[in-house]
Amino acid sequence: MSTDFQAGRIALGARLRELRTEAGLNGKELAARLGWQGSKVSRLENGKQTATARDLDAWAGAVGARSEAEDLKARLRGLESQQRSWRRQLASGHRGVQEKYVVEYRRTSTLQGYEATVVPGLLQIPEYARCLLLQNAELMRTPRDTEEAVRARIKRQEVLYEPDKHFDILIWEGVLHALVCPHDVMAAQLDRLVGTIGMSRVSFGVIPLGAPLKLTPKHGFWIFDDERVIVETINTELHLESADDVALYKRVWERLSETAAYGAQAHRLIARARACLSRS
Repeated sequence: MSTDFQAGRIALGARLRELRTEAGLNGKELAARLGWQGSKVSRLENGKQTATARDLDAWAGAVGARSEAEDLKARLRGLESQQRSWRRQLASGHRGVQEKYVVEYRRTSTLQGYEATVVPGLLQIPEYARCLLLQNAELMRTPRDTEEAVRARIKRQEVLYEPDKHFDILIWEGVLHALVCPHDVMAAQLDRLVGTIGMSRVSFGVIPLGAPLKLTPKHGFWIFDDERVIVETINTELHLESADDVALYKRVWERLSETAAYGAQAHRLIARARACLSRS
């Protein structure tokens, strides 16, 4: 659980405790009113469990403070859409963020992702990753622990070979032509993508530039176990956990997938980009 998320959950719990105390109830009495186990009241108040909107409505009603329900649910929405500043996360360098993702991917069984501008980290070769991490460190003016960060990013790729996982990955064809690294590195990266096609636990698709689209693919995003979505912007990492947000991104992913090229067709698009690179 992230520090930002946990801090928000603790703050929500403190407000719930405050409302209970103002009503003159102890934890057992409130639990009895709600028909809950006493341990649930304790977990919510101490920030060890995330409340649902229904929990908050029930709590507000049980303590005689129904007018507080909307405020409580607004706090919950703030938890469900967490903004995690890159400046804060990268204060000590990129390695910590990369190691965080190693843990995140290991506890995930099914991952659906889309990238519009770069090869996904799960499929990057070390040289390509190094170029991106150096560029980002310069942009964000953060410490350059590049080699440690590259090793951590590549380590996360071990999950591609674990038997209990599946990865559905889409990219925009423009990714194949975005020269964010030297020509020889890009050529090797394209070869790596060819090797991705046919992997037993990976479904890899490329959305052709000329494909008719049901929507415009605005930015990259990753859906973890149909439970949460991570979106990276220039300055922030968004963690979306509400059911509505997850369902929305699932619909977006499915519509993008319908226009994607897979298998031999995806191979041809990569080969075309490789040929263009050789001529440039």
